[in-house]
Amino acid sequence: MTDIGADKGFPRVPGSEPSRGEVDQPTGTATTGHEWDGIKELNTPMPRWWLWVFYATHVFALAYIILYPSIPLLRDSTTGLLGWHSRSEVAQEIDTAETARATLYAQIRDLPVEEIVRNDELRETAFRGGASAFKVNCVQCHGADASGSPGFANLQDDDWIWGGTLADIQTTITHGVRFAGDDDTRYSEMPAFGRDGILEPQQIRAVARHVLALSQSGEDNAEGAEIYAQNCASCHGERGEGSRDMGAPKLNDQIWLYSSALPDIERQITAPRHGAMPAWGQRLDPATIKQLTIYVHALGGGEASTQDDAATQ
Repeated sequence: MTDIGADKGFPRVPGSEPSRGEVDQPTGTATTGHEWDGIKELNTPMPRWWLWVFYATHVFALAYIILYPSIPLLRDSTTGLLGWHSRSEVAQEIDTAETARATLYAQIRDLPVEEIVRNDELRETAFRGGASAFKVNCVQCHGADASGSPGFANLQDDDWIWGGTLADIQTTITHGVRFAGDDDTRYSEMPAFGRDGILEPQQIRAVARHVLALSQSGEDNAEGAEIYAQNCASCHGERGEGSRDMGAPKLNDQIWLYSSALPDIERQITAPRHGAMPAWGQRLDPATIKQLTIYVHALGGGEASTQDDAATQ
């Protein structure tokens, strides 16, 4: 017959409990007086070095709580006796970095973009600053990689409606495109040939096919060529070469702002869509505008200015 032992509720066989302080012969270690199925529990204490380390962690934690901010409160945390805070340290590092870059940024602010790109250090600083500004202000339309999307220009190619030199890009960024709040904004408008009754639907289809033929993307037709010469060549050029002075895009390449599908071209001729771009000169400081200019120009499609061409000859 067994009963319930007092230790941990395990069954005991009467008379089987070892006496406390009994020494286990194989190991020479005292037992605790607990036994389960003939197995005795040894009273093996923790190593003394481990205990001292354990006590030291408590002392360290208490000292840290007293000296440094550690206990979170409703709006902040305890400040600690030393008054140290990671925010103040980060702010100091930022101030140090800004001071070190102050001279470079002052030069970027004061120098023309053409001179900035001739200085390796200034160009690199401006490019990195422009990349950061682009991520904040431009990716929403032009994409994270600046490759654009339907209706938003690809900034990596070399097809520029308003020009791809540093000066051209700076002007476009500063004053925007079709931005009502800037008197110097880039502005062009294509007539709604279908909506305003200038051309009949069959004429629009014919000229759309001619536009595709200009880019070697379809078969030409005499009717469309004649209508194009009478209504479109004055802006887009006789061969579809475009006009940057008028903001008329090229039609003889295979770069399309919206789509190269025939129905989409017909839709654009019938009732054209006119995009818009903010005048960033009203929102960003001149130094940031210059950094954006240098970044966009360096993406792959930037063009050399006349001054640069003369300097290399």
